Amino acid sequence: MPHPSVTAQTYPHKPAIIMGDSGEMVTYKQLDERSNQGAQLFRSLGLKKGDHIGMMMSNCRQFLEICWAAQRAGIIYTPISTHLKRDETAYILENCGAQLFIASHDLAVVAGEIVDAAPNIQHFYMVDGIVNGFESWEEATDAQPETPIDDQANGVPMLYSSGTTGKPKGVFIAPQSDDVLADHNMAGTLGLIFGFSDETVYLSPAPLYHAAPLHYNNMVLSMGGTTVVMESFNPERALQLIQEHRVTHSQWVPIMFIRMLKLPEETRNQYDVSSMQFAIHAAAPCPVETKEKMIEWWGPIIVEYYAASEGIGATIIDSAGWLSHKGSVGPAMSGTLHILDDGGNELPTGEIGTIYFSGEQASFKYHNEPEKTAGAYNANGWATTGDVGYVDDDGFLYLTDRKNFMIISGGVNIYPQEIENLLITHDKVADVAVFGIPNEEFGEEVKAVVEPANWADATDEVAIELIEWLRERLSSIKLPRSLDFREKLPRMDNGKLYKRHLADEYRGAARDDSTVGH
Repeated sequence: MPHPSVTAQTYPHKPAIIMGDSGEMVTYKQLDERSNQGAQLFRSLGLKKGDHIGMMMSNCRQFLEICWAAQRAGIIYTPISTHLKRDETAYILENCGAQLFIASHDLAVVAGEIVDAAPNIQHFYMVDGIVNGFESWEEATDAQPETPIDDQANGVPMLYSSGTTGKPKGVFIAPQSDDVLADHNMAGTLGLIFGFSDETVYLSPAPLYHAAPLHYNNMVLSMGGTTVVMESFNPERALQLIQEHRVTHSQWVPIMFIRMLKLPEETRNQYDVSSMQFAIHAAAPCPVETKEKMIEWWGPIIVEYYAASEGIGATIIDSAGWLSHKGSVGPAMSGTLHILDDGGNELPTGEIGTIYFSGEQASFKYHNEPEKTAGAYNANGWATTGDVGYVDDDGFLYLTDRKNFMIISGGVNIYPQEIENLLITHDKVADVAVFGIPNEEFGEEVKAVVEPANWADATDEVAIELIEWLRERLSSIKLPRSLDFREKLPRMDNGKLYKRHLADEYRGAARDDSTVGH
């Protein structure tokens, strides 16, 4: 398997990384030299194999250079969401045991607060500028040799859960080999299935701190391909980059599909996307209508998988399989699927319950927590991340929602994802969150909060219009009792809707209202 150092010897001037907006390019020779310099710096600071570093960085070429420096030094590196605040960031740095912290200058406000909030960090570096308490990463690495360190070892990422349902947890999966030239751990599975090779041109539209973009970018670079990294997602710019660089592979989340489809048809049709061989998507259930339109537009190159950072199992489905099982995320590719009720009993085909995987793949541990974390495993050793769904007669899995988001109204289980997937397809809706709020009679009622495509539509009349539109498509029990508008929903640039805080805000307000006059 090629490694950037190997590709640098055979194709030194081949583009390894191209930044989407700036056009800045890193050749394989430069990636090799800069990753060596980073590894040399780590050793000069006393960091050894198995030590941890933390990174809070926007998408930039240094991000991937640092990842490869850590990979060559046996360092465990933890990218941190750029949306986290001081205490959340400090918690992750303390939990993972990071000794060094690297931040982007455009995140200096939060990063600067970490100097006092994370006392165990021994070294602070910043890219593209500095603030008090930080040294320049570029100046520090430029002073280091461009040759490999003497004791290279295979470093790996340790990613943290998004924290949408509680405190983030670090998922540590040890490297399969200590050899820096060892195959990427996805090369023999998804890499093989999707045909990644040294001829791959991969478009990365999502933040690099997120699991899938990080793994796919690293796999492409491990194979000698070229990765085109968007600094931030813009639907039309993504299409431009596909055409400009003749992109062959890409990885998306459903909200990106939705925003591209909401572009004017004449805008969408002016870009040539025929170079695309695989458009991979995951991270959240995709509305059926959205996926139908994407397959019609891009052809049968859309492939979906369902998996988690914990690596407990996975499903996969191509366009043909999806068209015959619309709404499914496919049959199990690794592990064995089980659907269990709240009592831990296995449910028959078609019944909704918590999704579990069994098999060798269902073995993971959270960092600094017991290996069999409470709630992650059942008595049989089967693992779950708390998602809910069902399996059909063909063994295809369908997701309904996360268990934490399920609404119970009058004893009926309601899955917000179904309502969200429908409402997002309306022309006047840019984004939507659905959740339960307290109701004295029914226990909970359905609440919808909409980000309108145009703020001028944030009116009572449009709210009624949307609910009546839903009434034609949903049973009455699932209809929102009320619908509010927000200028911006907490949808992060990794595609995930962070609605826990929004739901807590409304539930708290409902509880406060219920105490008035008592």
